[in-house]
Amino acid sequence: MAVLKKIRSRLFSSGAGHGEETDPEGEASAAGAAQDARWRYDVRPLTAAQLDECWRLDHRCFVDGEAYSRETFEYLLTSPESVSYRAVTPDGTMVGFIVGIVEPDQTGHITTLGVAPEHRRRGVARRMLLKVEEGFRRRGVRITRLEVRSVNAGAQDLYLKLGFAVTQRLPRYYSNGGDGLLMVKSIV
Repeated sequence: MAVLKKIRSRLFSSGAGHGEETDPEGEASAAGAAQDARWRYDVRPLTAAQLDECWRLDHRCFVDGEAYSRETFEYLLTSPESVSYRAVTPDGTMVGFIVGIVEPDQTGHITTLGVAPEHRRRGVARRMLLKVEEGFRRRGVRITRLEVRSVNAGAQDLYLKLGFAVTQRLPRYYSNGGDGLLMVKSIV
């Protein structure tokens, strides 16, 4: 819990995670302030009502053939075990999504996380991850897990910074033969 409080204080006291660009000293530049106003994101629940929009965004995020089918998204979003969110711009455009499932052993499994390519590196994924952890906690989850491509160093770095640890290499985990890594985090 102390780690999460520290992360939250860093995120919200400095503006990080809200799309704000800062200079190396941590001061917001004029250009950064303009960028912040343009790229403000709201994290809201993701439901079956946004199924088609989410599915289309998934195909933009995962162009390597790893995008989920529409039927898989429908199953995930209508499941009573689903804990899912979307990031939207002020005009309501979905630019990110995260889908988690509470498994029978009370583990929270983040099954997918995607951010539109033009909105990456602006704190969107971080905010959605923290939100899904809150949702998991409300459902009694104490451990969360996810799988990530072994070659996706950017995502791995974010997960490590948020307290995840690599627990296992998953040879040929992805349909294109790529390896995955299982990452786990305690959220108590």
